[in-house]
Amino acid sequence: MGYWDIPEGTACVQKTWIITKLGTALGMVGSAYHLVAVQPESAMAGLQRATNITVTMATMGAVFGMATCLSAQARDAPDDPFNYFIGGCASGIFIGARTHSAKTGTSACLGLGVLAFYTKVGKMEGWKLTGPPIR
Repeated sequence: MGYWDIPEGTACVQKTWIITKLGTALGMVGSAYHLVAVQPESAMAGLQRATNITVTMATMGAVFGMATCLSAQARDAPDDPFNYFIGGCASGIFIGARTHSAKTGTSACLGLGVLAFYTKVGKMEGWKLTGPPIR
């Protein structure tokens, strides 16, 4: 069962676990690219950098999943795309706290919130990024 198969506002722990695993995988891939692009001085430095990036991305996934689900429950509007904006914004705020930068947190909040909002809208309306042209 995938993330989109579970109704919004239900099974918050299960949805959060799924999106946390996705965040972890993206963090691992991103840290691998970063290690290739910027060579660490030692194996320990590389391990620390990879762990830092992976844990940050996993935490962002967990924050997004829980904030989105709890927002859907609290607002009693499970399919409202604004819940996804709230989840994306919460993940952005986490990045701001992680970097100790209000400017970064504000920018990430707005950017990730808008991205998540339009992801939900696209899912609801059946937008396709790939595939054959519509005739």
